[in-house]
Amino acid sequence: MRGDAVVAIHAPSLPRPIHPLHAILLAFPLPLFLGALLSDIAYWRTFQIQWANFSSWLIAGGLLVGAFALLWALINLFRSHAGHRKRPVVYFIVLLAMWVLGFINALVHAKDAWGTMPEGLYLSVITALLALVASWIGYAGFRTREVE
Repeated sequence: MRGDAVVAIHAPSLPRPIHPLHAILLAFPLPLFLGALLSDIAYWRTFQIQWANFSSWLIAGGLLVGAFALLWALINLFRSHAGHRKRPVVYFIVLLAMWVLGFINALVHAKDAWGTMPEGLYLSVITALLALVASWIGYAGFRTREVE
């Protein structure tokens, strides 16, 4: 009789893939906040009031969809395992910071168009960067399966 040895192999567990609906919700804040930033830059260069209006609407859209992505991230935070909470916590904090600064940016853009500069431009830059970081973190856990 031959003695077979049992070998245990430890492989670090990969993060769970992002849910498709969460991926769709996460796809909107970055282009909307980036569009608001570009609209703010256009207003800063031309002083055409319509650019400030575009920026206000884009920020409102980013906040609307971002709120649903934030809610989904909060639910995932509570569903994550205790040992694997670092990534969901960082992701939630970045999304929360994006949403709060976006809301402050919306309040700044609610003022007269002339009164939005330069604070609105600065807030748009920070909000767009936070949306980029949130998208990066959110999609970093995405993995694909090989087709057999």
